[in-house]
Amino acid sequence: MAKLLSCVLGPRLYKIYRERDSERAPASVPETPTAVTAPHSSSWDTYYQPRALEKHADSILALASVFWSISYYSSPFAFFYLYRKGYLSLSKVVPFSHYAGTLLLLLAGVACLRGIGRWTNPQYRQFITILEATHRNQSSENKRQLANYNFDFRSWPVDFHWEEPSSRKESRGGPSRRGVALLRPEPLHRGTADTLLNRVKKLPCQITSYLVAHTLGRRMLYPGSVYLLQKALMPVLLQGQARLVEECNGRRAKLLACDGNEIDTMFVDRRGTAQPQGQKLVICCEGNAGFYEVGCISTPLEAGYSVLGWNHPGFAGSTGVPFPQNEANAMDVVVQFAIHRLGFQPQDIIIYAWSIGGFTATWAAMSYPDVSAVILDASFDDLVPLALKVMPDSWRGLVTRTVRQHLNLNNAEQLCRYLGPVLLIRRTKDEIITTTYPRVMAEEGLQVVRQWLEASSQLEEASIYSRWEVEEDWCLSVLRSYQAEHGPDFPWSVGEDMSADGRRQLALFLARKHLHNFEATHCTPLPAQNFQMPWHL
Repeated sequence: MAKLLSCVLGPRLYKIYRERDSERAPASVPETPTAVTAPHSSSWDTYYQPRALEKHADSILALASVFWSISYYSSPFAFFYLYRKGYLSLSKVVPFSHYAGTLLLLLAGVACLRGIGRWTNPQYRQFITILEATHRNQSSENKRQLANYNFDFRSWPVDFHWEEPSSRKESRGGPSRRGVALLRPEPLHRGTADTLLNRVKKLPCQITSYLVAHTLGRRMLYPGSVYLLQKALMPVLLQGQARLVEECNGRRAKLLACDGNEIDTMFVDRRGTAQPQGQKLVICCEGNAGFYEVGCISTPLEAGYSVLGWNHPGFAGSTGVPFPQNEANAMDVVVQFAIHRLGFQPQDIIIYAWSIGGFTATWAAMSYPDVSAVILDASFDDLVPLALKVMPDSWRGLVTRTVRQHLNLNNAEQLCRYLGPVLLIRRTKDEIITTTYPRVMAEEGLQVVRQWLEASSQLEEASIYSRWEVEEDWCLSVLRSYQAEHGPDFPWSVGEDMSADGRRQLALFLARKHLHNFEATHCTPLPAQNFQMPWHL
C-alpha cells in the first residue's frame, strides 16, 4: 500500500538514460541528432514508456495544467468581462464553485488512476525505490543510480546548500536570507526631502511600478519563465539534457540558494582529458529565453572547456522568479558550488554570458574579482535605454522608474568594478556599449570608434585602423604608465590631457582589443572558434 501511495504522489518520469561508462572521456555535444550512429540506442529514442493507464492520465492532467495556465494569464480580462455581464453575484458564484470542486475531485481521481498505472510498471517502481532511498541517504551510490533517471526536478534532492561552505562567512561575510548585495540605483530625485507628504505623493507611482514589474514587465523581460513557453519547449529541453548526460557525461545537480530557490545545473568535467583548456571551468549565463539544455553552453563545450550551466529562477527545473535579486542569489550559489564542491579555484573560472545573462556575469565578476576572465556576448550596458526603445515615449517616466526600482540590470556599473580581462563580442547586426574608458571614448575617440564599428568588412576595419596610424607600442606604454600611477580601478581617466589624435589612436586600440565583431544576428549561436580568452594589460 505504501508503494502504491508513493506511485500516486511520485514525480513524472521522463526518461531512463542508457548505461554510461564513467571511465570514458566525455565527448563534445553533437551538432545534430544524426551524429549518433545507432538509432535504436540514441538518447532521443529511449524515453521512458509509460503504460496505457499512466499515459492517458498524464495527458489529461497535462491538458488541465495548460488550461489552468491560460486561465491564470487571462484572469484579469475574464474577471472584468464577468463583472460587466453581472456574473459575479453570489447566486451565480456558488454553483460555479460547486462545479469547480467536482472538477478537482475528478482530477484527483485521474491522478489516482495514474498512480495505479505507475504501480503496474516495474521500471517506475524501481525508480521510486531509488528516489526514496536517495532522500533517506544521499550516498554516492544512491545518487549515481538516481542520475540515470530524468524526472520532475522538484523531487530531486538538494545536492548543495548555500550555507555549506564553512569558510565563506569568515572570508566574505556570506549572504543573508534576504539575499546577496546588489548595487542600488540612486534616487530619482536627489536632494528632495523624504517627508511623509512626499511619500504619499509617490505611493501611486510606486504601486503602479510594482504591478507592472511583477506582471507584464517580468514576463516581457524573461519570456523563458512563462509556463506555456516551457511546456512547448519541453521535448527540445529533454532531448538537449539527454545529449549532455549521455554524450558528454554531464552531471545534474540541484543547488539551494539563500532565498530558498532551487537552481537546476549541469556540469561537464573535462579535467581528465588531454585538452589543456579542460582545466578551466566556464560558467554559462543564458539569455532571457535560454536554457542550459539548448543554450550558449554548447560553445565552450565544443571548444574543449569544462562547463557549468544553470537555469534562471523560474526556468525549467529552477524555482522562483527571475528578478535581479533572485538572479544574483542564484549566481552566488552557482559560483560557490563550482569552488567548494567541484574544486575549481577562482583563477580557473571563466564567466561567459549571452544577452541578458550579462547581468549575472558582471555581478559575479564584481563579487568574485579573482575569476580568470569575463566574456560577454551580445549583451548591453544598461536596461533602461533598451526598454525605452520598445515602449511608447509617453511611458518614459513609468518605464524608467519600474526598471530602476524592480528590474535594474546595470551591467556596465558592475563590470567597472571588475579589474580582470574582459572580452565583448559584438554582433554586427546588434548593439553593445561600454563605459570603462570615459575620457578616451568621448568626442573624437567615440566618433572614430563608431566609424570602425560601422565598417562593412574586416578589410574596411583594417583601413580605418591604419588611416589613423595607431601606434600599438605607444598605446601600451600609455596604459601601463597610467596603471602604475593610478592603480587598476575602473573607470580610468586616461586620455583626459591627451591630444585629439592621441585619443583617437587609444580609442581604436582599446576597441580592437576589447571588442570582437561576429557577423551574425542576436540569436545566432557563437561558433567555438570565436570563443577566446580576453586581452588584458
